[in-house]
Amino acid sequence: MPSNDARILLQTAVPTAAAGAIAAVVSGVVAGGEGALGAVVGTVVVILFMGIGLYVLQRTAKSLPHLFQAMGLMLFAAQILLLFIFMAAFKHTTLFNPKAFAFTLLGCTIVWTVAQTWAHMKAKILYVEPEKAGHSS
Repeated sequence: MPSNDARILLQTAVPTAAAGAIAAVVSGVVAGGEGALGAVVGTVVVILFMGIGLYVLQRTAKSLPHLFQAMGLMLFAAQILLLFIFMAAFKHTTLFNPKAFAFTLLGCTIVWTVAQTWAHMKAKILYVEPEKAGHSS
């Protein structure tokens, strides 16, 4: 993964993990151990889904740059749909607190999206690849 991609991943995953840690503490206080576990599971799901999506999007940008914008929109819609499916699937679970899981899933998704937007705005990514030394058209 090139340095810009790794930097963007780090700038999005760290705030999301921090939000998840805060959610785990709050959920633990409000709902006990099951609440904290639900928040941790929600955080891990968001980081995995969104991290994989970011990786796929960066690979698409390199191999099929003309599809980048459409792929980004489709990927984001698919990620949100999958997160809603996860919330519905674990709605009645007894493994952890489903409300803590759902609120953490929602909160961490918002934090990830805002952090990713901020990271892309701050990144100095070239829109045009500079010519290699020694090549002339």
